[in-house]
Amino acid sequence: MKARIVSLCIFLLCIPAVCVAGVLFFKERAVSFAGTGIVLLMLAGYFYVYEKRNSQAWELVIVALMSAMSVLGRIVFAFLPSLKPCSAIIILTAVYFGRETGFMVGAFTALVSNFYFGQGGWTPFQMLAWGLTGYFAGMLGKWLARNRVLLLVYSAAIGVFFSLLMDLYTCLWMDGKVIFSRYLVMISSALWVTVSYAVSNVIFTGIFMQPFGRVFRRLCIKYGIGTYHPQEKPSERTELH
Repeated sequence: MKARIVSLCIFLLCIPAVCVAGVLFFKERAVSFAGTGIVLLMLAGYFYVYEKRNSQAWELVIVALMSAMSVLGRIVFAFLPSLKPCSAIIILTAVYFGRETGFMVGAFTALVSNFYFGQGGWTPFQMLAWGLTGYFAGMLGKWLARNRVLLLVYSAAIGVFFSLLMDLYTCLWMDGKVIFSRYLVMISSALWVTVSYAVSNVIFTGIFMQPFGRVFRRLCIKYGIGTYHPQEKPSERTELH
């Protein structure tokens, strides 16, 4: 309950305070300061709630293991900037182990891998984008686990979402504010990147869904962990196997 109250205070008090501070002290960079501050506070609020909740050992193991795999995948494919297995790993983890685990794997993927690729103002936005990739996948996990077509559609859509959010960051820090016409130009000029993100997600999710799904289901059933429940097991025709 205390963690929830602190998190609520962050959203109701700290975020408005950051916006006011940006207007008073940063003038022409007020929007970019406020935007980054809001993203950081959102991450801080979620991390605080996650830290205070009664997490089990298996959750920490899954977060550490899958974050490491996602980071390694990003580094291995560094020579292909728009082709990465990270989102696929984050999505499949969230589908079987829940939205909290998915968010943490996504956020840590960006934070840890950027020690290799370089930290900067983009890191919080990447953490939020990949964190939400896992969070939404966990929310829809019951349906995504049953329908591989829906899973692939989600993978493509979240690739577009990731690209649009990062374009918003670029626009924010280039102009100090969001100019809608400039944002539209950025989206059109980076269209091939957006498409490649979506296609990359579909390719890797299609490759990983069978082996990862088999291992994750076995872990969930054998040890009684995660969000996959045998009594809700879909038919063999639609299950991700």
